[in-house]
Amino acid sequence: MPPLGGWAGVGRVSVAVPAPGAGFGCWAGAPSAALDADGEIVLAYRLRDTERRGGEVVVGGITLGKERFGAESLERPALVRVGGGWRLYLSCATPGSKHWWICALDAPSLAGLAQAEPVTVFAGDAETGVKDPVVRRDGTGWQAWICCHPLDEPGEEDRMTTAYATSDDGLAWEWHGTVLAGRPGAWDARGARVTAVLPDGTVYYDGRATKDENFREQTGIVGGAAPVADVRYLDVLPLPGGGWRLFYEAPLPDGSHELRTELIDSAAWPSRV
Repeated sequence: MPPLGGWAGVGRVSVAVPAPGAGFGCWAGAPSAALDADGEIVLAYRLRDTERRGGEVVVGGITLGKERFGAESLERPALVRVGGGWRLYLSCATPGSKHWWICALDAPSLAGLAQAEPVTVFAGDAETGVKDPVVRRDGTGWQAWICCHPLDEPGEEDRMTTAYATSDDGLAWEWHGTVLAGRPGAWDARGARVTAVLPDGTVYYDGRATKDENFREQTGIVGGAAPVADVRYLDVLPLPGGGWRLFYEAPLPDGSHELRTELIDSAAWPSRV
């Protein structure tokens, strides 16, 4: 696994996007990164403040506001190259409820995403809110890991599990059910949200033990006994020349969050934990 946070003395860490303000609720993060046709990194991320919640998602310098989607808030996007264009998945909150759904935008260019028509791809239902997709595409098709929030107990909607889905086109999905859940008595007892899936099968996820730790998840590895970093929403991007570019949301002492990036050399990456 890659050493996160720079404390292992290997990663070169910098701030990719500063916190949008001071104090709790002012957060830059929930990143998703992809490579363009020239091998350059394109980054999508969510900006949140205390007035508008997740008010906008920024992708390649293009800002998408929540109002365009009729959403009360936006959360983690997922960015995927499709042919010569782009697909962006967005997590949208249903106004006046704890429900979430996921839509997709297709465009031939990043700028075109600003006018692209949203298509609902994961609707959720009365009992489940769905958000924070991790989407991967390879020669065999599409895969998605979806964070699911049960809505059956008022006031307890922060609980979370991860479901898995597959697709031929990334729009019509076959749901395969829960693949990751918290463990009673463990650091992830309250919930487990997949955040990154690596080519070798390593899976990173956000977890927390209690309701009070909502918004302060930590990163762990599926199969590990303890968290590996005090960050959340990790994304891991393999680089064409070798090595890895990490993006993650990191808490600051005043309660705000900044989006950090970390470069890991390929020689410094152990194959598994």
